[in-house]
Amino acid sequence: MNFKNLDDFWAFYVSQHSKVLTRRLHFMGTLSGLLCLLSSLLCRRWILLLPAPIIGYALAWYSHFFVEGNVPATFGHPLWSFLCDLKMFAFMLSGRMDKEIKRLGKRPLL
Repeated sequence: MNFKNLDDFWAFYVSQHSKVLTRRLHFMGTLSGLLCLLSSLLCRRWILLLPAPIIGYALAWYSHFFVEGNVPATFGHPLWSFLCDLKMFAFMLSGRMDKEIKRLGKRPLL
């Protein structure tokens, strides 16, 4: 699929994360990756960076294949997917994700 800009991709990205469990697994993966990054900076142990993408992507991809039943957007649009994952993380952290789903005309699935 071709998208004109990140906003167009964001609407698609949200549609690919319709189930609560999918979004929660993404949140846990992103949080784990950020904690690995923070730990590596605080401890000055760069080896702690290695598990960050492995944990993050493992949880996200599991959620797509076994919960959502679709293919991760990362495969076709890696940079935009990463940016939208961070955006979704921020929306979830602030409690605004359900409102954003409704704004885009999607209904969150349980």
